[in-house]
Amino acid sequence: MMTSVVESWIESPLKRFVEDAEVDLALLMHPSGQVLAQHGFARSMDVMSACALAAGIYATSAELGRMLEGKPFRGIHQVGTERQLFLAEAHSPRGAYIFVTVFGAESSLGLVRLYFDELVVRISEAAPPEGPAPEPALTEHFERDLNRNLAVLFGRA
Repeated sequence: MMTSVVESWIESPLKRFVEDAEVDLALLMHPSGQVLAQHGFARSMDVMSACALAAGIYATSAELGRMLEGKPFRGIHQVGTERQLFLAEAHSPRGAYIFVTVFGAESSLGLVRLYFDELVVRISEAAPPEGPAPEPALTEHFERDLNRNLAVLFGRA
């Protein structure tokens, strides 16, 4: 399976997570839906769809958490018939990111959470210290930035 990143400092932590947790798919993205790294996707359309769904789930679950418990829900787990999904917020010196992974019977939620915690530490250590945190996507630039990131991820840039 292919792993590709928009920013090189993300590659090593993501590859390590994928190997250790034995997951099928992984996405690291900005809360706006802009993808920064992916593993296991063969088509850019699949990445775009997954990012849009994950950003929507993240925003909705955060608001539901605020309504029910006074604070956003930050880790979501969904069990399917053959695969499971884990979505959580990953913090780094460069800001908050959404991390989504899909895994099957060769892994478990416990392993995914354990290695997710390690991924967050590795991302924080690998993030370049200088420079401002990435800005949220602006409506007028969103599609251009999304297409640029997808082109980089799939070798078309």
